[in-house]
Formats: sequence, C-alpha cells, structure tokens
Amino acid sequence: MPFFIEHREKINLVPYQLHEKEQYFSDLSNIEGSWTGRIDAQIANTFIHEAVQLIVNSISVYEMGYFDCAYYSLRQSIEISTSMVYLMELETEKREEELKKWKAQSTFPMFNQMIKFLNTNGNVFADMRNQMVSYFVELQSVKEHLNKIVHKLGFNTFYVSRNHALNQNKDKTRFHSEFTKLTEKSIGAIAVLRLAIDPLPVLLMDEEIYTRTGDMLTEPYSQEFVERYIGLENIEAYKHTEFYSSHYQSFMENEKMLPSVIDVVKNQYIDREMFEEILTQVDLLGYIDFLVVLCFQLSDKISVIYSYDGLKIHFSNIKSIRSKFGFSSLKFKEIKESGNHFNITYEEAFLSYVNANGEDLFLEHNEPFSEDEFDYIAKVLKDLTTYPEKEN
Repeated sequence: MPFFIEHREKINLVPYQLHEKEQYFSDLSNIEGSWTGRIDAQIANTFIHEAVQLIVNSISVYEMGYFDCAYYSLRQSIEISTSMVYLMELETEKREEELKKWKAQSTFPMFNQMIKFLNTNGNVFADMRNQMVSYFVELQSVKEHLNKIVHKLGFNTFYVSRNHALNQNKDKTRFHSEFTKLTEKSIGAIAVLRLAIDPLPVLLMDEEIYTRTGDMLTEPYSQEFVERYIGLENIEAYKHTEFYSSHYQSFMENEKMLPSVIDVVKNQYIDREMFEEILTQVDLLGYIDFLVVLCFQLSDKISVIYSYDGLKIHFSNIKSIRSKFGFSSLKFKEIKESGNHFNITYEEAFLSYVNANGEDLFLEHNEPFSEDEFDYIAKVLKDLTTYPEKEN
C-alpha cells in the first residue's frame, strides 16, 4: 500500500489493546450456552448468538481504533436482544406477522416503540421491569450513553479530537475505562433479556432445580458471570417475578435425582459400581440412557457407547484404550451397512454395532467379543420389551 494512502487511513486511528478480551470472550460462552429449548422460541437462539457476535465485533474494532463503530455494535447488541423479547412476547399469529416484516426489512417498530409496547403489553418483560427497577434504570442510562457516542455528541466522540496528540495520554485511561464498563453492561443486558424467554439459565444455578431436571439444552449461568455482569441483587429481584416463580414451583414437583443418576442423565457418565443405585430411579432415565446403562451391565469390555450416529456419547469408569478422542459417523454407517457387525478394529480398540429395540448403538470395547458374547448382547437389546417407554 502506498505510504500516503496508509497514512491517510490511519492518521486519526489509535489502536488499543484490551487486556480483558480473553475474559470477555470466555464469559460470552455463558450466554451462548443458555440456548433455549422452547419450541415456539427457537428463533430467539439466533438473536442471542447474533448479539454475542456483536460484542465480539465491538471488541475487535475497538482494538483497531474504530471506537465509535465499537460503541455502535454494543448498542446493536442491546437493540437486537430487545427485538427478540418483543417478538417472543407477541401472540403466535401476531409474532409471525411481525417476523415477516422484520425479515422483509419492512415497517418494524424502533427501539423506543418496542420498549413502550413491552412496558404496557409484555407480560414477562413488564414483570421483570417492575421487579428489577434499578437494573432497567441503569440499562436505560447505558443505552443513552451509547446513543451520545454514536450520534457524535461532544468533541471526545470525534476522531480528530479524541486521538489528537495532546489528548491521547491524558484521556486514554478514561476512554478505556468507559469502554470496558459499557461492554460489561451490554453483555449483562443480553444475559438479562435472555431471561425473558425462559428462566432456566438462573433456575439451573439452584442445585434443587438442577437435580430435578433432565439433560437440557440450556446451560446455567455461572456464579462469577452473574456477579460480574448482572449483579446478585438483580438476579434476586428477578426471582420475584411470576415467570421465575411458576417455573420454580413446577420443577420442584419432580423427584430429585441421586448423584449417580445425575451423572447418567446430564453428564452421560455411568459408574459401574453404582448400577444398583441407578436402577432405583430407572424411571428418571431417558430411553437412550436406559439402553446404555443396560448395555454397560452386559459386558465389562465396553468403555464407550455412541448413539444417534455419535451425536450422543456415554462413557463409563472403564477407560477406552484408544489414544484419540472422537468418532467417525462414516465408520458407523459402514459398520451398520456391512455384514459384519462386531469386533471391527477401531484404532487400538474395537467397535461393534447392535440394534437395541429400534435404536442404533455403537459399542467401543477394549477387548474383542466372543461370538457368543456378542450374540447375547444383541439378543437382550433386540428383545427388550420392558421400561421405559420409547421416546417419540
């Protein structure tokens, strides 16, 4: 690039190094992991992940020196999270109608219009706002601060003033502090607005709820994440909403799982020493979990069991002798379609295929099965006619 062009492009840019970047990127996984399982709200997951991407974009362009673009992305992250809540608060028919407008980039309410609607018509959001008054007052202040920067109010929002040689050293610390504060508030805003979809990221932080729920798409927020980006007092206020309370009471009616059963259901781990305990709560196991527990009982040679073509993997306290971790769905397909279903060499271990009452299971085992062993396992699983009922 010619020197003049490069000089012209960068003359008023001052790159920054954000030391908190790694922490922020790591913490954003708390939001990405809060995936909602609500059937009627799956599109919300796309909004959540886009809002997270906007935070990443903001940090990236901030480090390049494009500070106003960074603040614009922060503002966008709050606005798109609000759009998500607005759409989810609408009745199904109205939601589809508004979503079509949004997709077509047609007439769609602006941020303040959505907030006005949510305050007066949004059941969940309105309740959250009433219970979390101080939080939403602060969030409004953050939004207004971002607006001032984006709309270039004040010379400190001008590149030619902010990055002037006489101002750089004097204001650099203040600029950095301002950006980190607004970034953290924006991350928190996404996390809080996500709670208007369902309360699971907070519910699952409670051990009493965690031990009464199955293997869910949603991951809980961590204590550290809440403390840093939302505030424990704000989460306690959220717990007073009808939305949270009703879900809490509903889950508390479920039976509490024993630790060994939690390992099976949530961690896909089976401790062979705990078979008897696991079977005392067999009715709390999912269908695949039940099949896998039964399969591990049939042979001590099995170390890993793959189901759903490898999308679900169950381990046991007998470790695989394979040096690599992972699987090949093509290998699974090859074994299933071949005439030979057992003792297929799988690196240092072996792989065998069985059809368990209609479900495909691929067994990774450290030692080869005898023909009688394999036939017995296959027959028991094929002829299975007892609990639990097969999932739809």
